[in-house]
Amino acid sequence: MLRRFRYLMRLVGIGWTLARHDALFPLQQFDAPPFLLRLAGLPAKLRRRKFRDRRPGERLAAALEELGPSFIKLGQALSVRADLLGEDIAQDLGRLRDRLPPFSFEEARKSIERELGHPIDELFETFDREPVAAASIAQVHFATVLSEGEPKEVAVKVVRPGIREQLAQDLGLFFWLAEMAERAEPSLRRLRPVDVIRTLQESVAIEMDFRLEAAAADEIREVFAGDADFRAPAIDWERTGETVLTMERVRGISLGDRSALAESGLDRSELAIRVIRIFLKQAMREGLFHADMHQGNLFVEETGVIVAVDFGIMGRLDRPTRIFMAEMLGAFIAGDYRRAAEVHFEAGYVPAHKSVDLFAQACRSIGAPIRGRPVSEISVGRLLAQLFQITKTFDMQTRTELLLLQKTMVTVEGVARDLDPEINFWEAARPVVEEWAQDNMGVEARVADTFETAFDIVERVPRLLGSAEEVLERFRAVPDMRKDAEEQRRRLLLIAVLGGFGGAIVGALLVALLLV
Repeated sequence: MLRRFRYLMRLVGIGWTLARHDALFPLQQFDAPPFLLRLAGLPAKLRRRKFRDRRPGERLAAALEELGPSFIKLGQALSVRADLLGEDIAQDLGRLRDRLPPFSFEEARKSIERELGHPIDELFETFDREPVAAASIAQVHFATVLSEGEPKEVAVKVVRPGIREQLAQDLGLFFWLAEMAERAEPSLRRLRPVDVIRTLQESVAIEMDFRLEAAAADEIREVFAGDADFRAPAIDWERTGETVLTMERVRGISLGDRSALAESGLDRSELAIRVIRIFLKQAMREGLFHADMHQGNLFVEETGVIVAVDFGIMGRLDRPTRIFMAEMLGAFIAGDYRRAAEVHFEAGYVPAHKSVDLFAQACRSIGAPIRGRPVSEISVGRLLAQLFQITKTFDMQTRTELLLLQKTMVTVEGVARDLDPEINFWEAARPVVEEWAQDNMGVEARVADTFETAFDIVERVPRLLGSAEEVLERFRAVPDMRKDAEEQRRRLLLIAVLGGFGGAIVGALLVALLLV
């Protein structure tokens, strides 16, 4: 009861802030109690004029920034949920930038020494007292270390004091609200608000453990080793822990610094193409992508190589999901709306009892308006956002990994178009997409999949025999059943061997059919 009272009082404060920014519409949309709306709406008349010229999403983003770190994170999580708030609001929330006043050097020093177990003067040759960036969870300082006797520049990320406790309290409130929403409005269960908060909780937990961010950066660096266009900074594992992350300092121009890019003489159109291809290589080829690729996290070095920083938010896509995305987008571009619908059913995303024809009609309502338009004017991010919005009618479960992909696509398209307003996303993407499709959806890929299935069947034979032998040993322990057990052993052996070779033969026949 006391917790509920605290949450209600906190809600009044939240409503008050939303009202001052003329951003009460989320509470109204989800049927908040009338008394809360009336109480929260008291200050609205006083401040509404100030925000009258802003879009609803901009007003909501400003309110969330004022409410603090947890709400900034919530806004960023909601920016991938166009199905909840609408595409325009989601896009405005996607522009939320996580900036807060810095905390003191003394607090940073104490955190570093507590985490790494040594005085800061022993860990670093030099350490800048003033941070270069400060956000809700951490701030970054530049420093130098000795590496093989030579000074090496590094960036040190330090967790913000007290942030764990603050996030835990606010996440408790978010869970309570999500659970109430699901109970009070059954239609919201399809949108899985509790799962949204759970995903936020998991994301924050990963962001709060800098060892996991370091591992993500290290994995990206490894899979892109030798790539001519992209790399990730090296991690200094000796000076990295749960609350401190030390990595190579990136020397380059931010892709958001237009004047510096103009002075550098770098080809902005070529940079735009490479940003798109880098993202697609991550998402399609590797199934692992940097999910916060805004201009502030991307730098271009003198060599033209693009370097990413801040790996706290990562997305992962398994191979079946990547194949689904490729087939679905290809069907939309070709105007084959029946096929666009079928791939949703084949992937199990839409319940089997729903009508394929009606879903195809819904797909047409999205695809038809873009038919005949120049390919350069078609935004894949917007197409996906519109598709996710129609899923409510068909009880399609929300797929958080696809929502994160869609949000990142919108961000990447925005970065590319900022560099080159005339960029053609599809032409830029073509080489990466065609190579991936050939490797994963061509005849050779299907042959490899068939062989892999056949070999998997054959490899199961020893395991099957071992399991059968174990079961029969138990039967042998009973005298009257020994004779029957030996007979069963022979039968199981025959079945296992024939099954294994049969699987291989079927696999070979399938390969032959594919090659005909």
